[in-house]
Amino acid sequence: MKITTTARTAEQRKHDLLVRLERETDIWVATADADGVPCLVPLWFVWDGESVWLSTRGTNPTGRNLRDGGRTRLALGHTRDVVLVDGEVRVFGAEDVPRAAADAFAAKTGWDPRTDSSSYVYLQVRPRAVQAWHEQHELRGRHLMRDGVWAE
Repeated sequence: MKITTTARTAEQRKHDLLVRLERETDIWVATADADGVPCLVPLWFVWDGESVWLSTRGTNPTGRNLRDGGRTRLALGHTRDVVLVDGEVRVFGAEDVPRAAADAFAAKTGWDPRTDSSSYVYLQVRPRAVQAWHEQHELRGRHLMRDGVWAE
């Protein structure tokens, strides 16, 4: 396949990323357990402007890995439109999750884990690194955030 588009600027990539975080509903969540056994699942999410919020059972492999490991890699898109977010994780029960985050999650997904099983937890993922690129010609400049700071 021949690349026919020009590479986006860092500003355009960040704009496109933020639009996707607002618009999309599903995100890939990658974790590993203490032995390094990987786990990859799609979960619903909501973006609050600073963090990605997820919900899953605290007792399943993803919930345990996120709680115990404290970090994750999230992915949006397909192989020609990639977004990778490396983040630190905080776990909240239904009783201590910030109301605004839980309400936003319920409004976006149509599902409120607070009213479901008590085994559901909320997971706040604070981005530490973000990469975004369309195909090979955008590999240079793909790092939009490093160490929790947006690139200039």
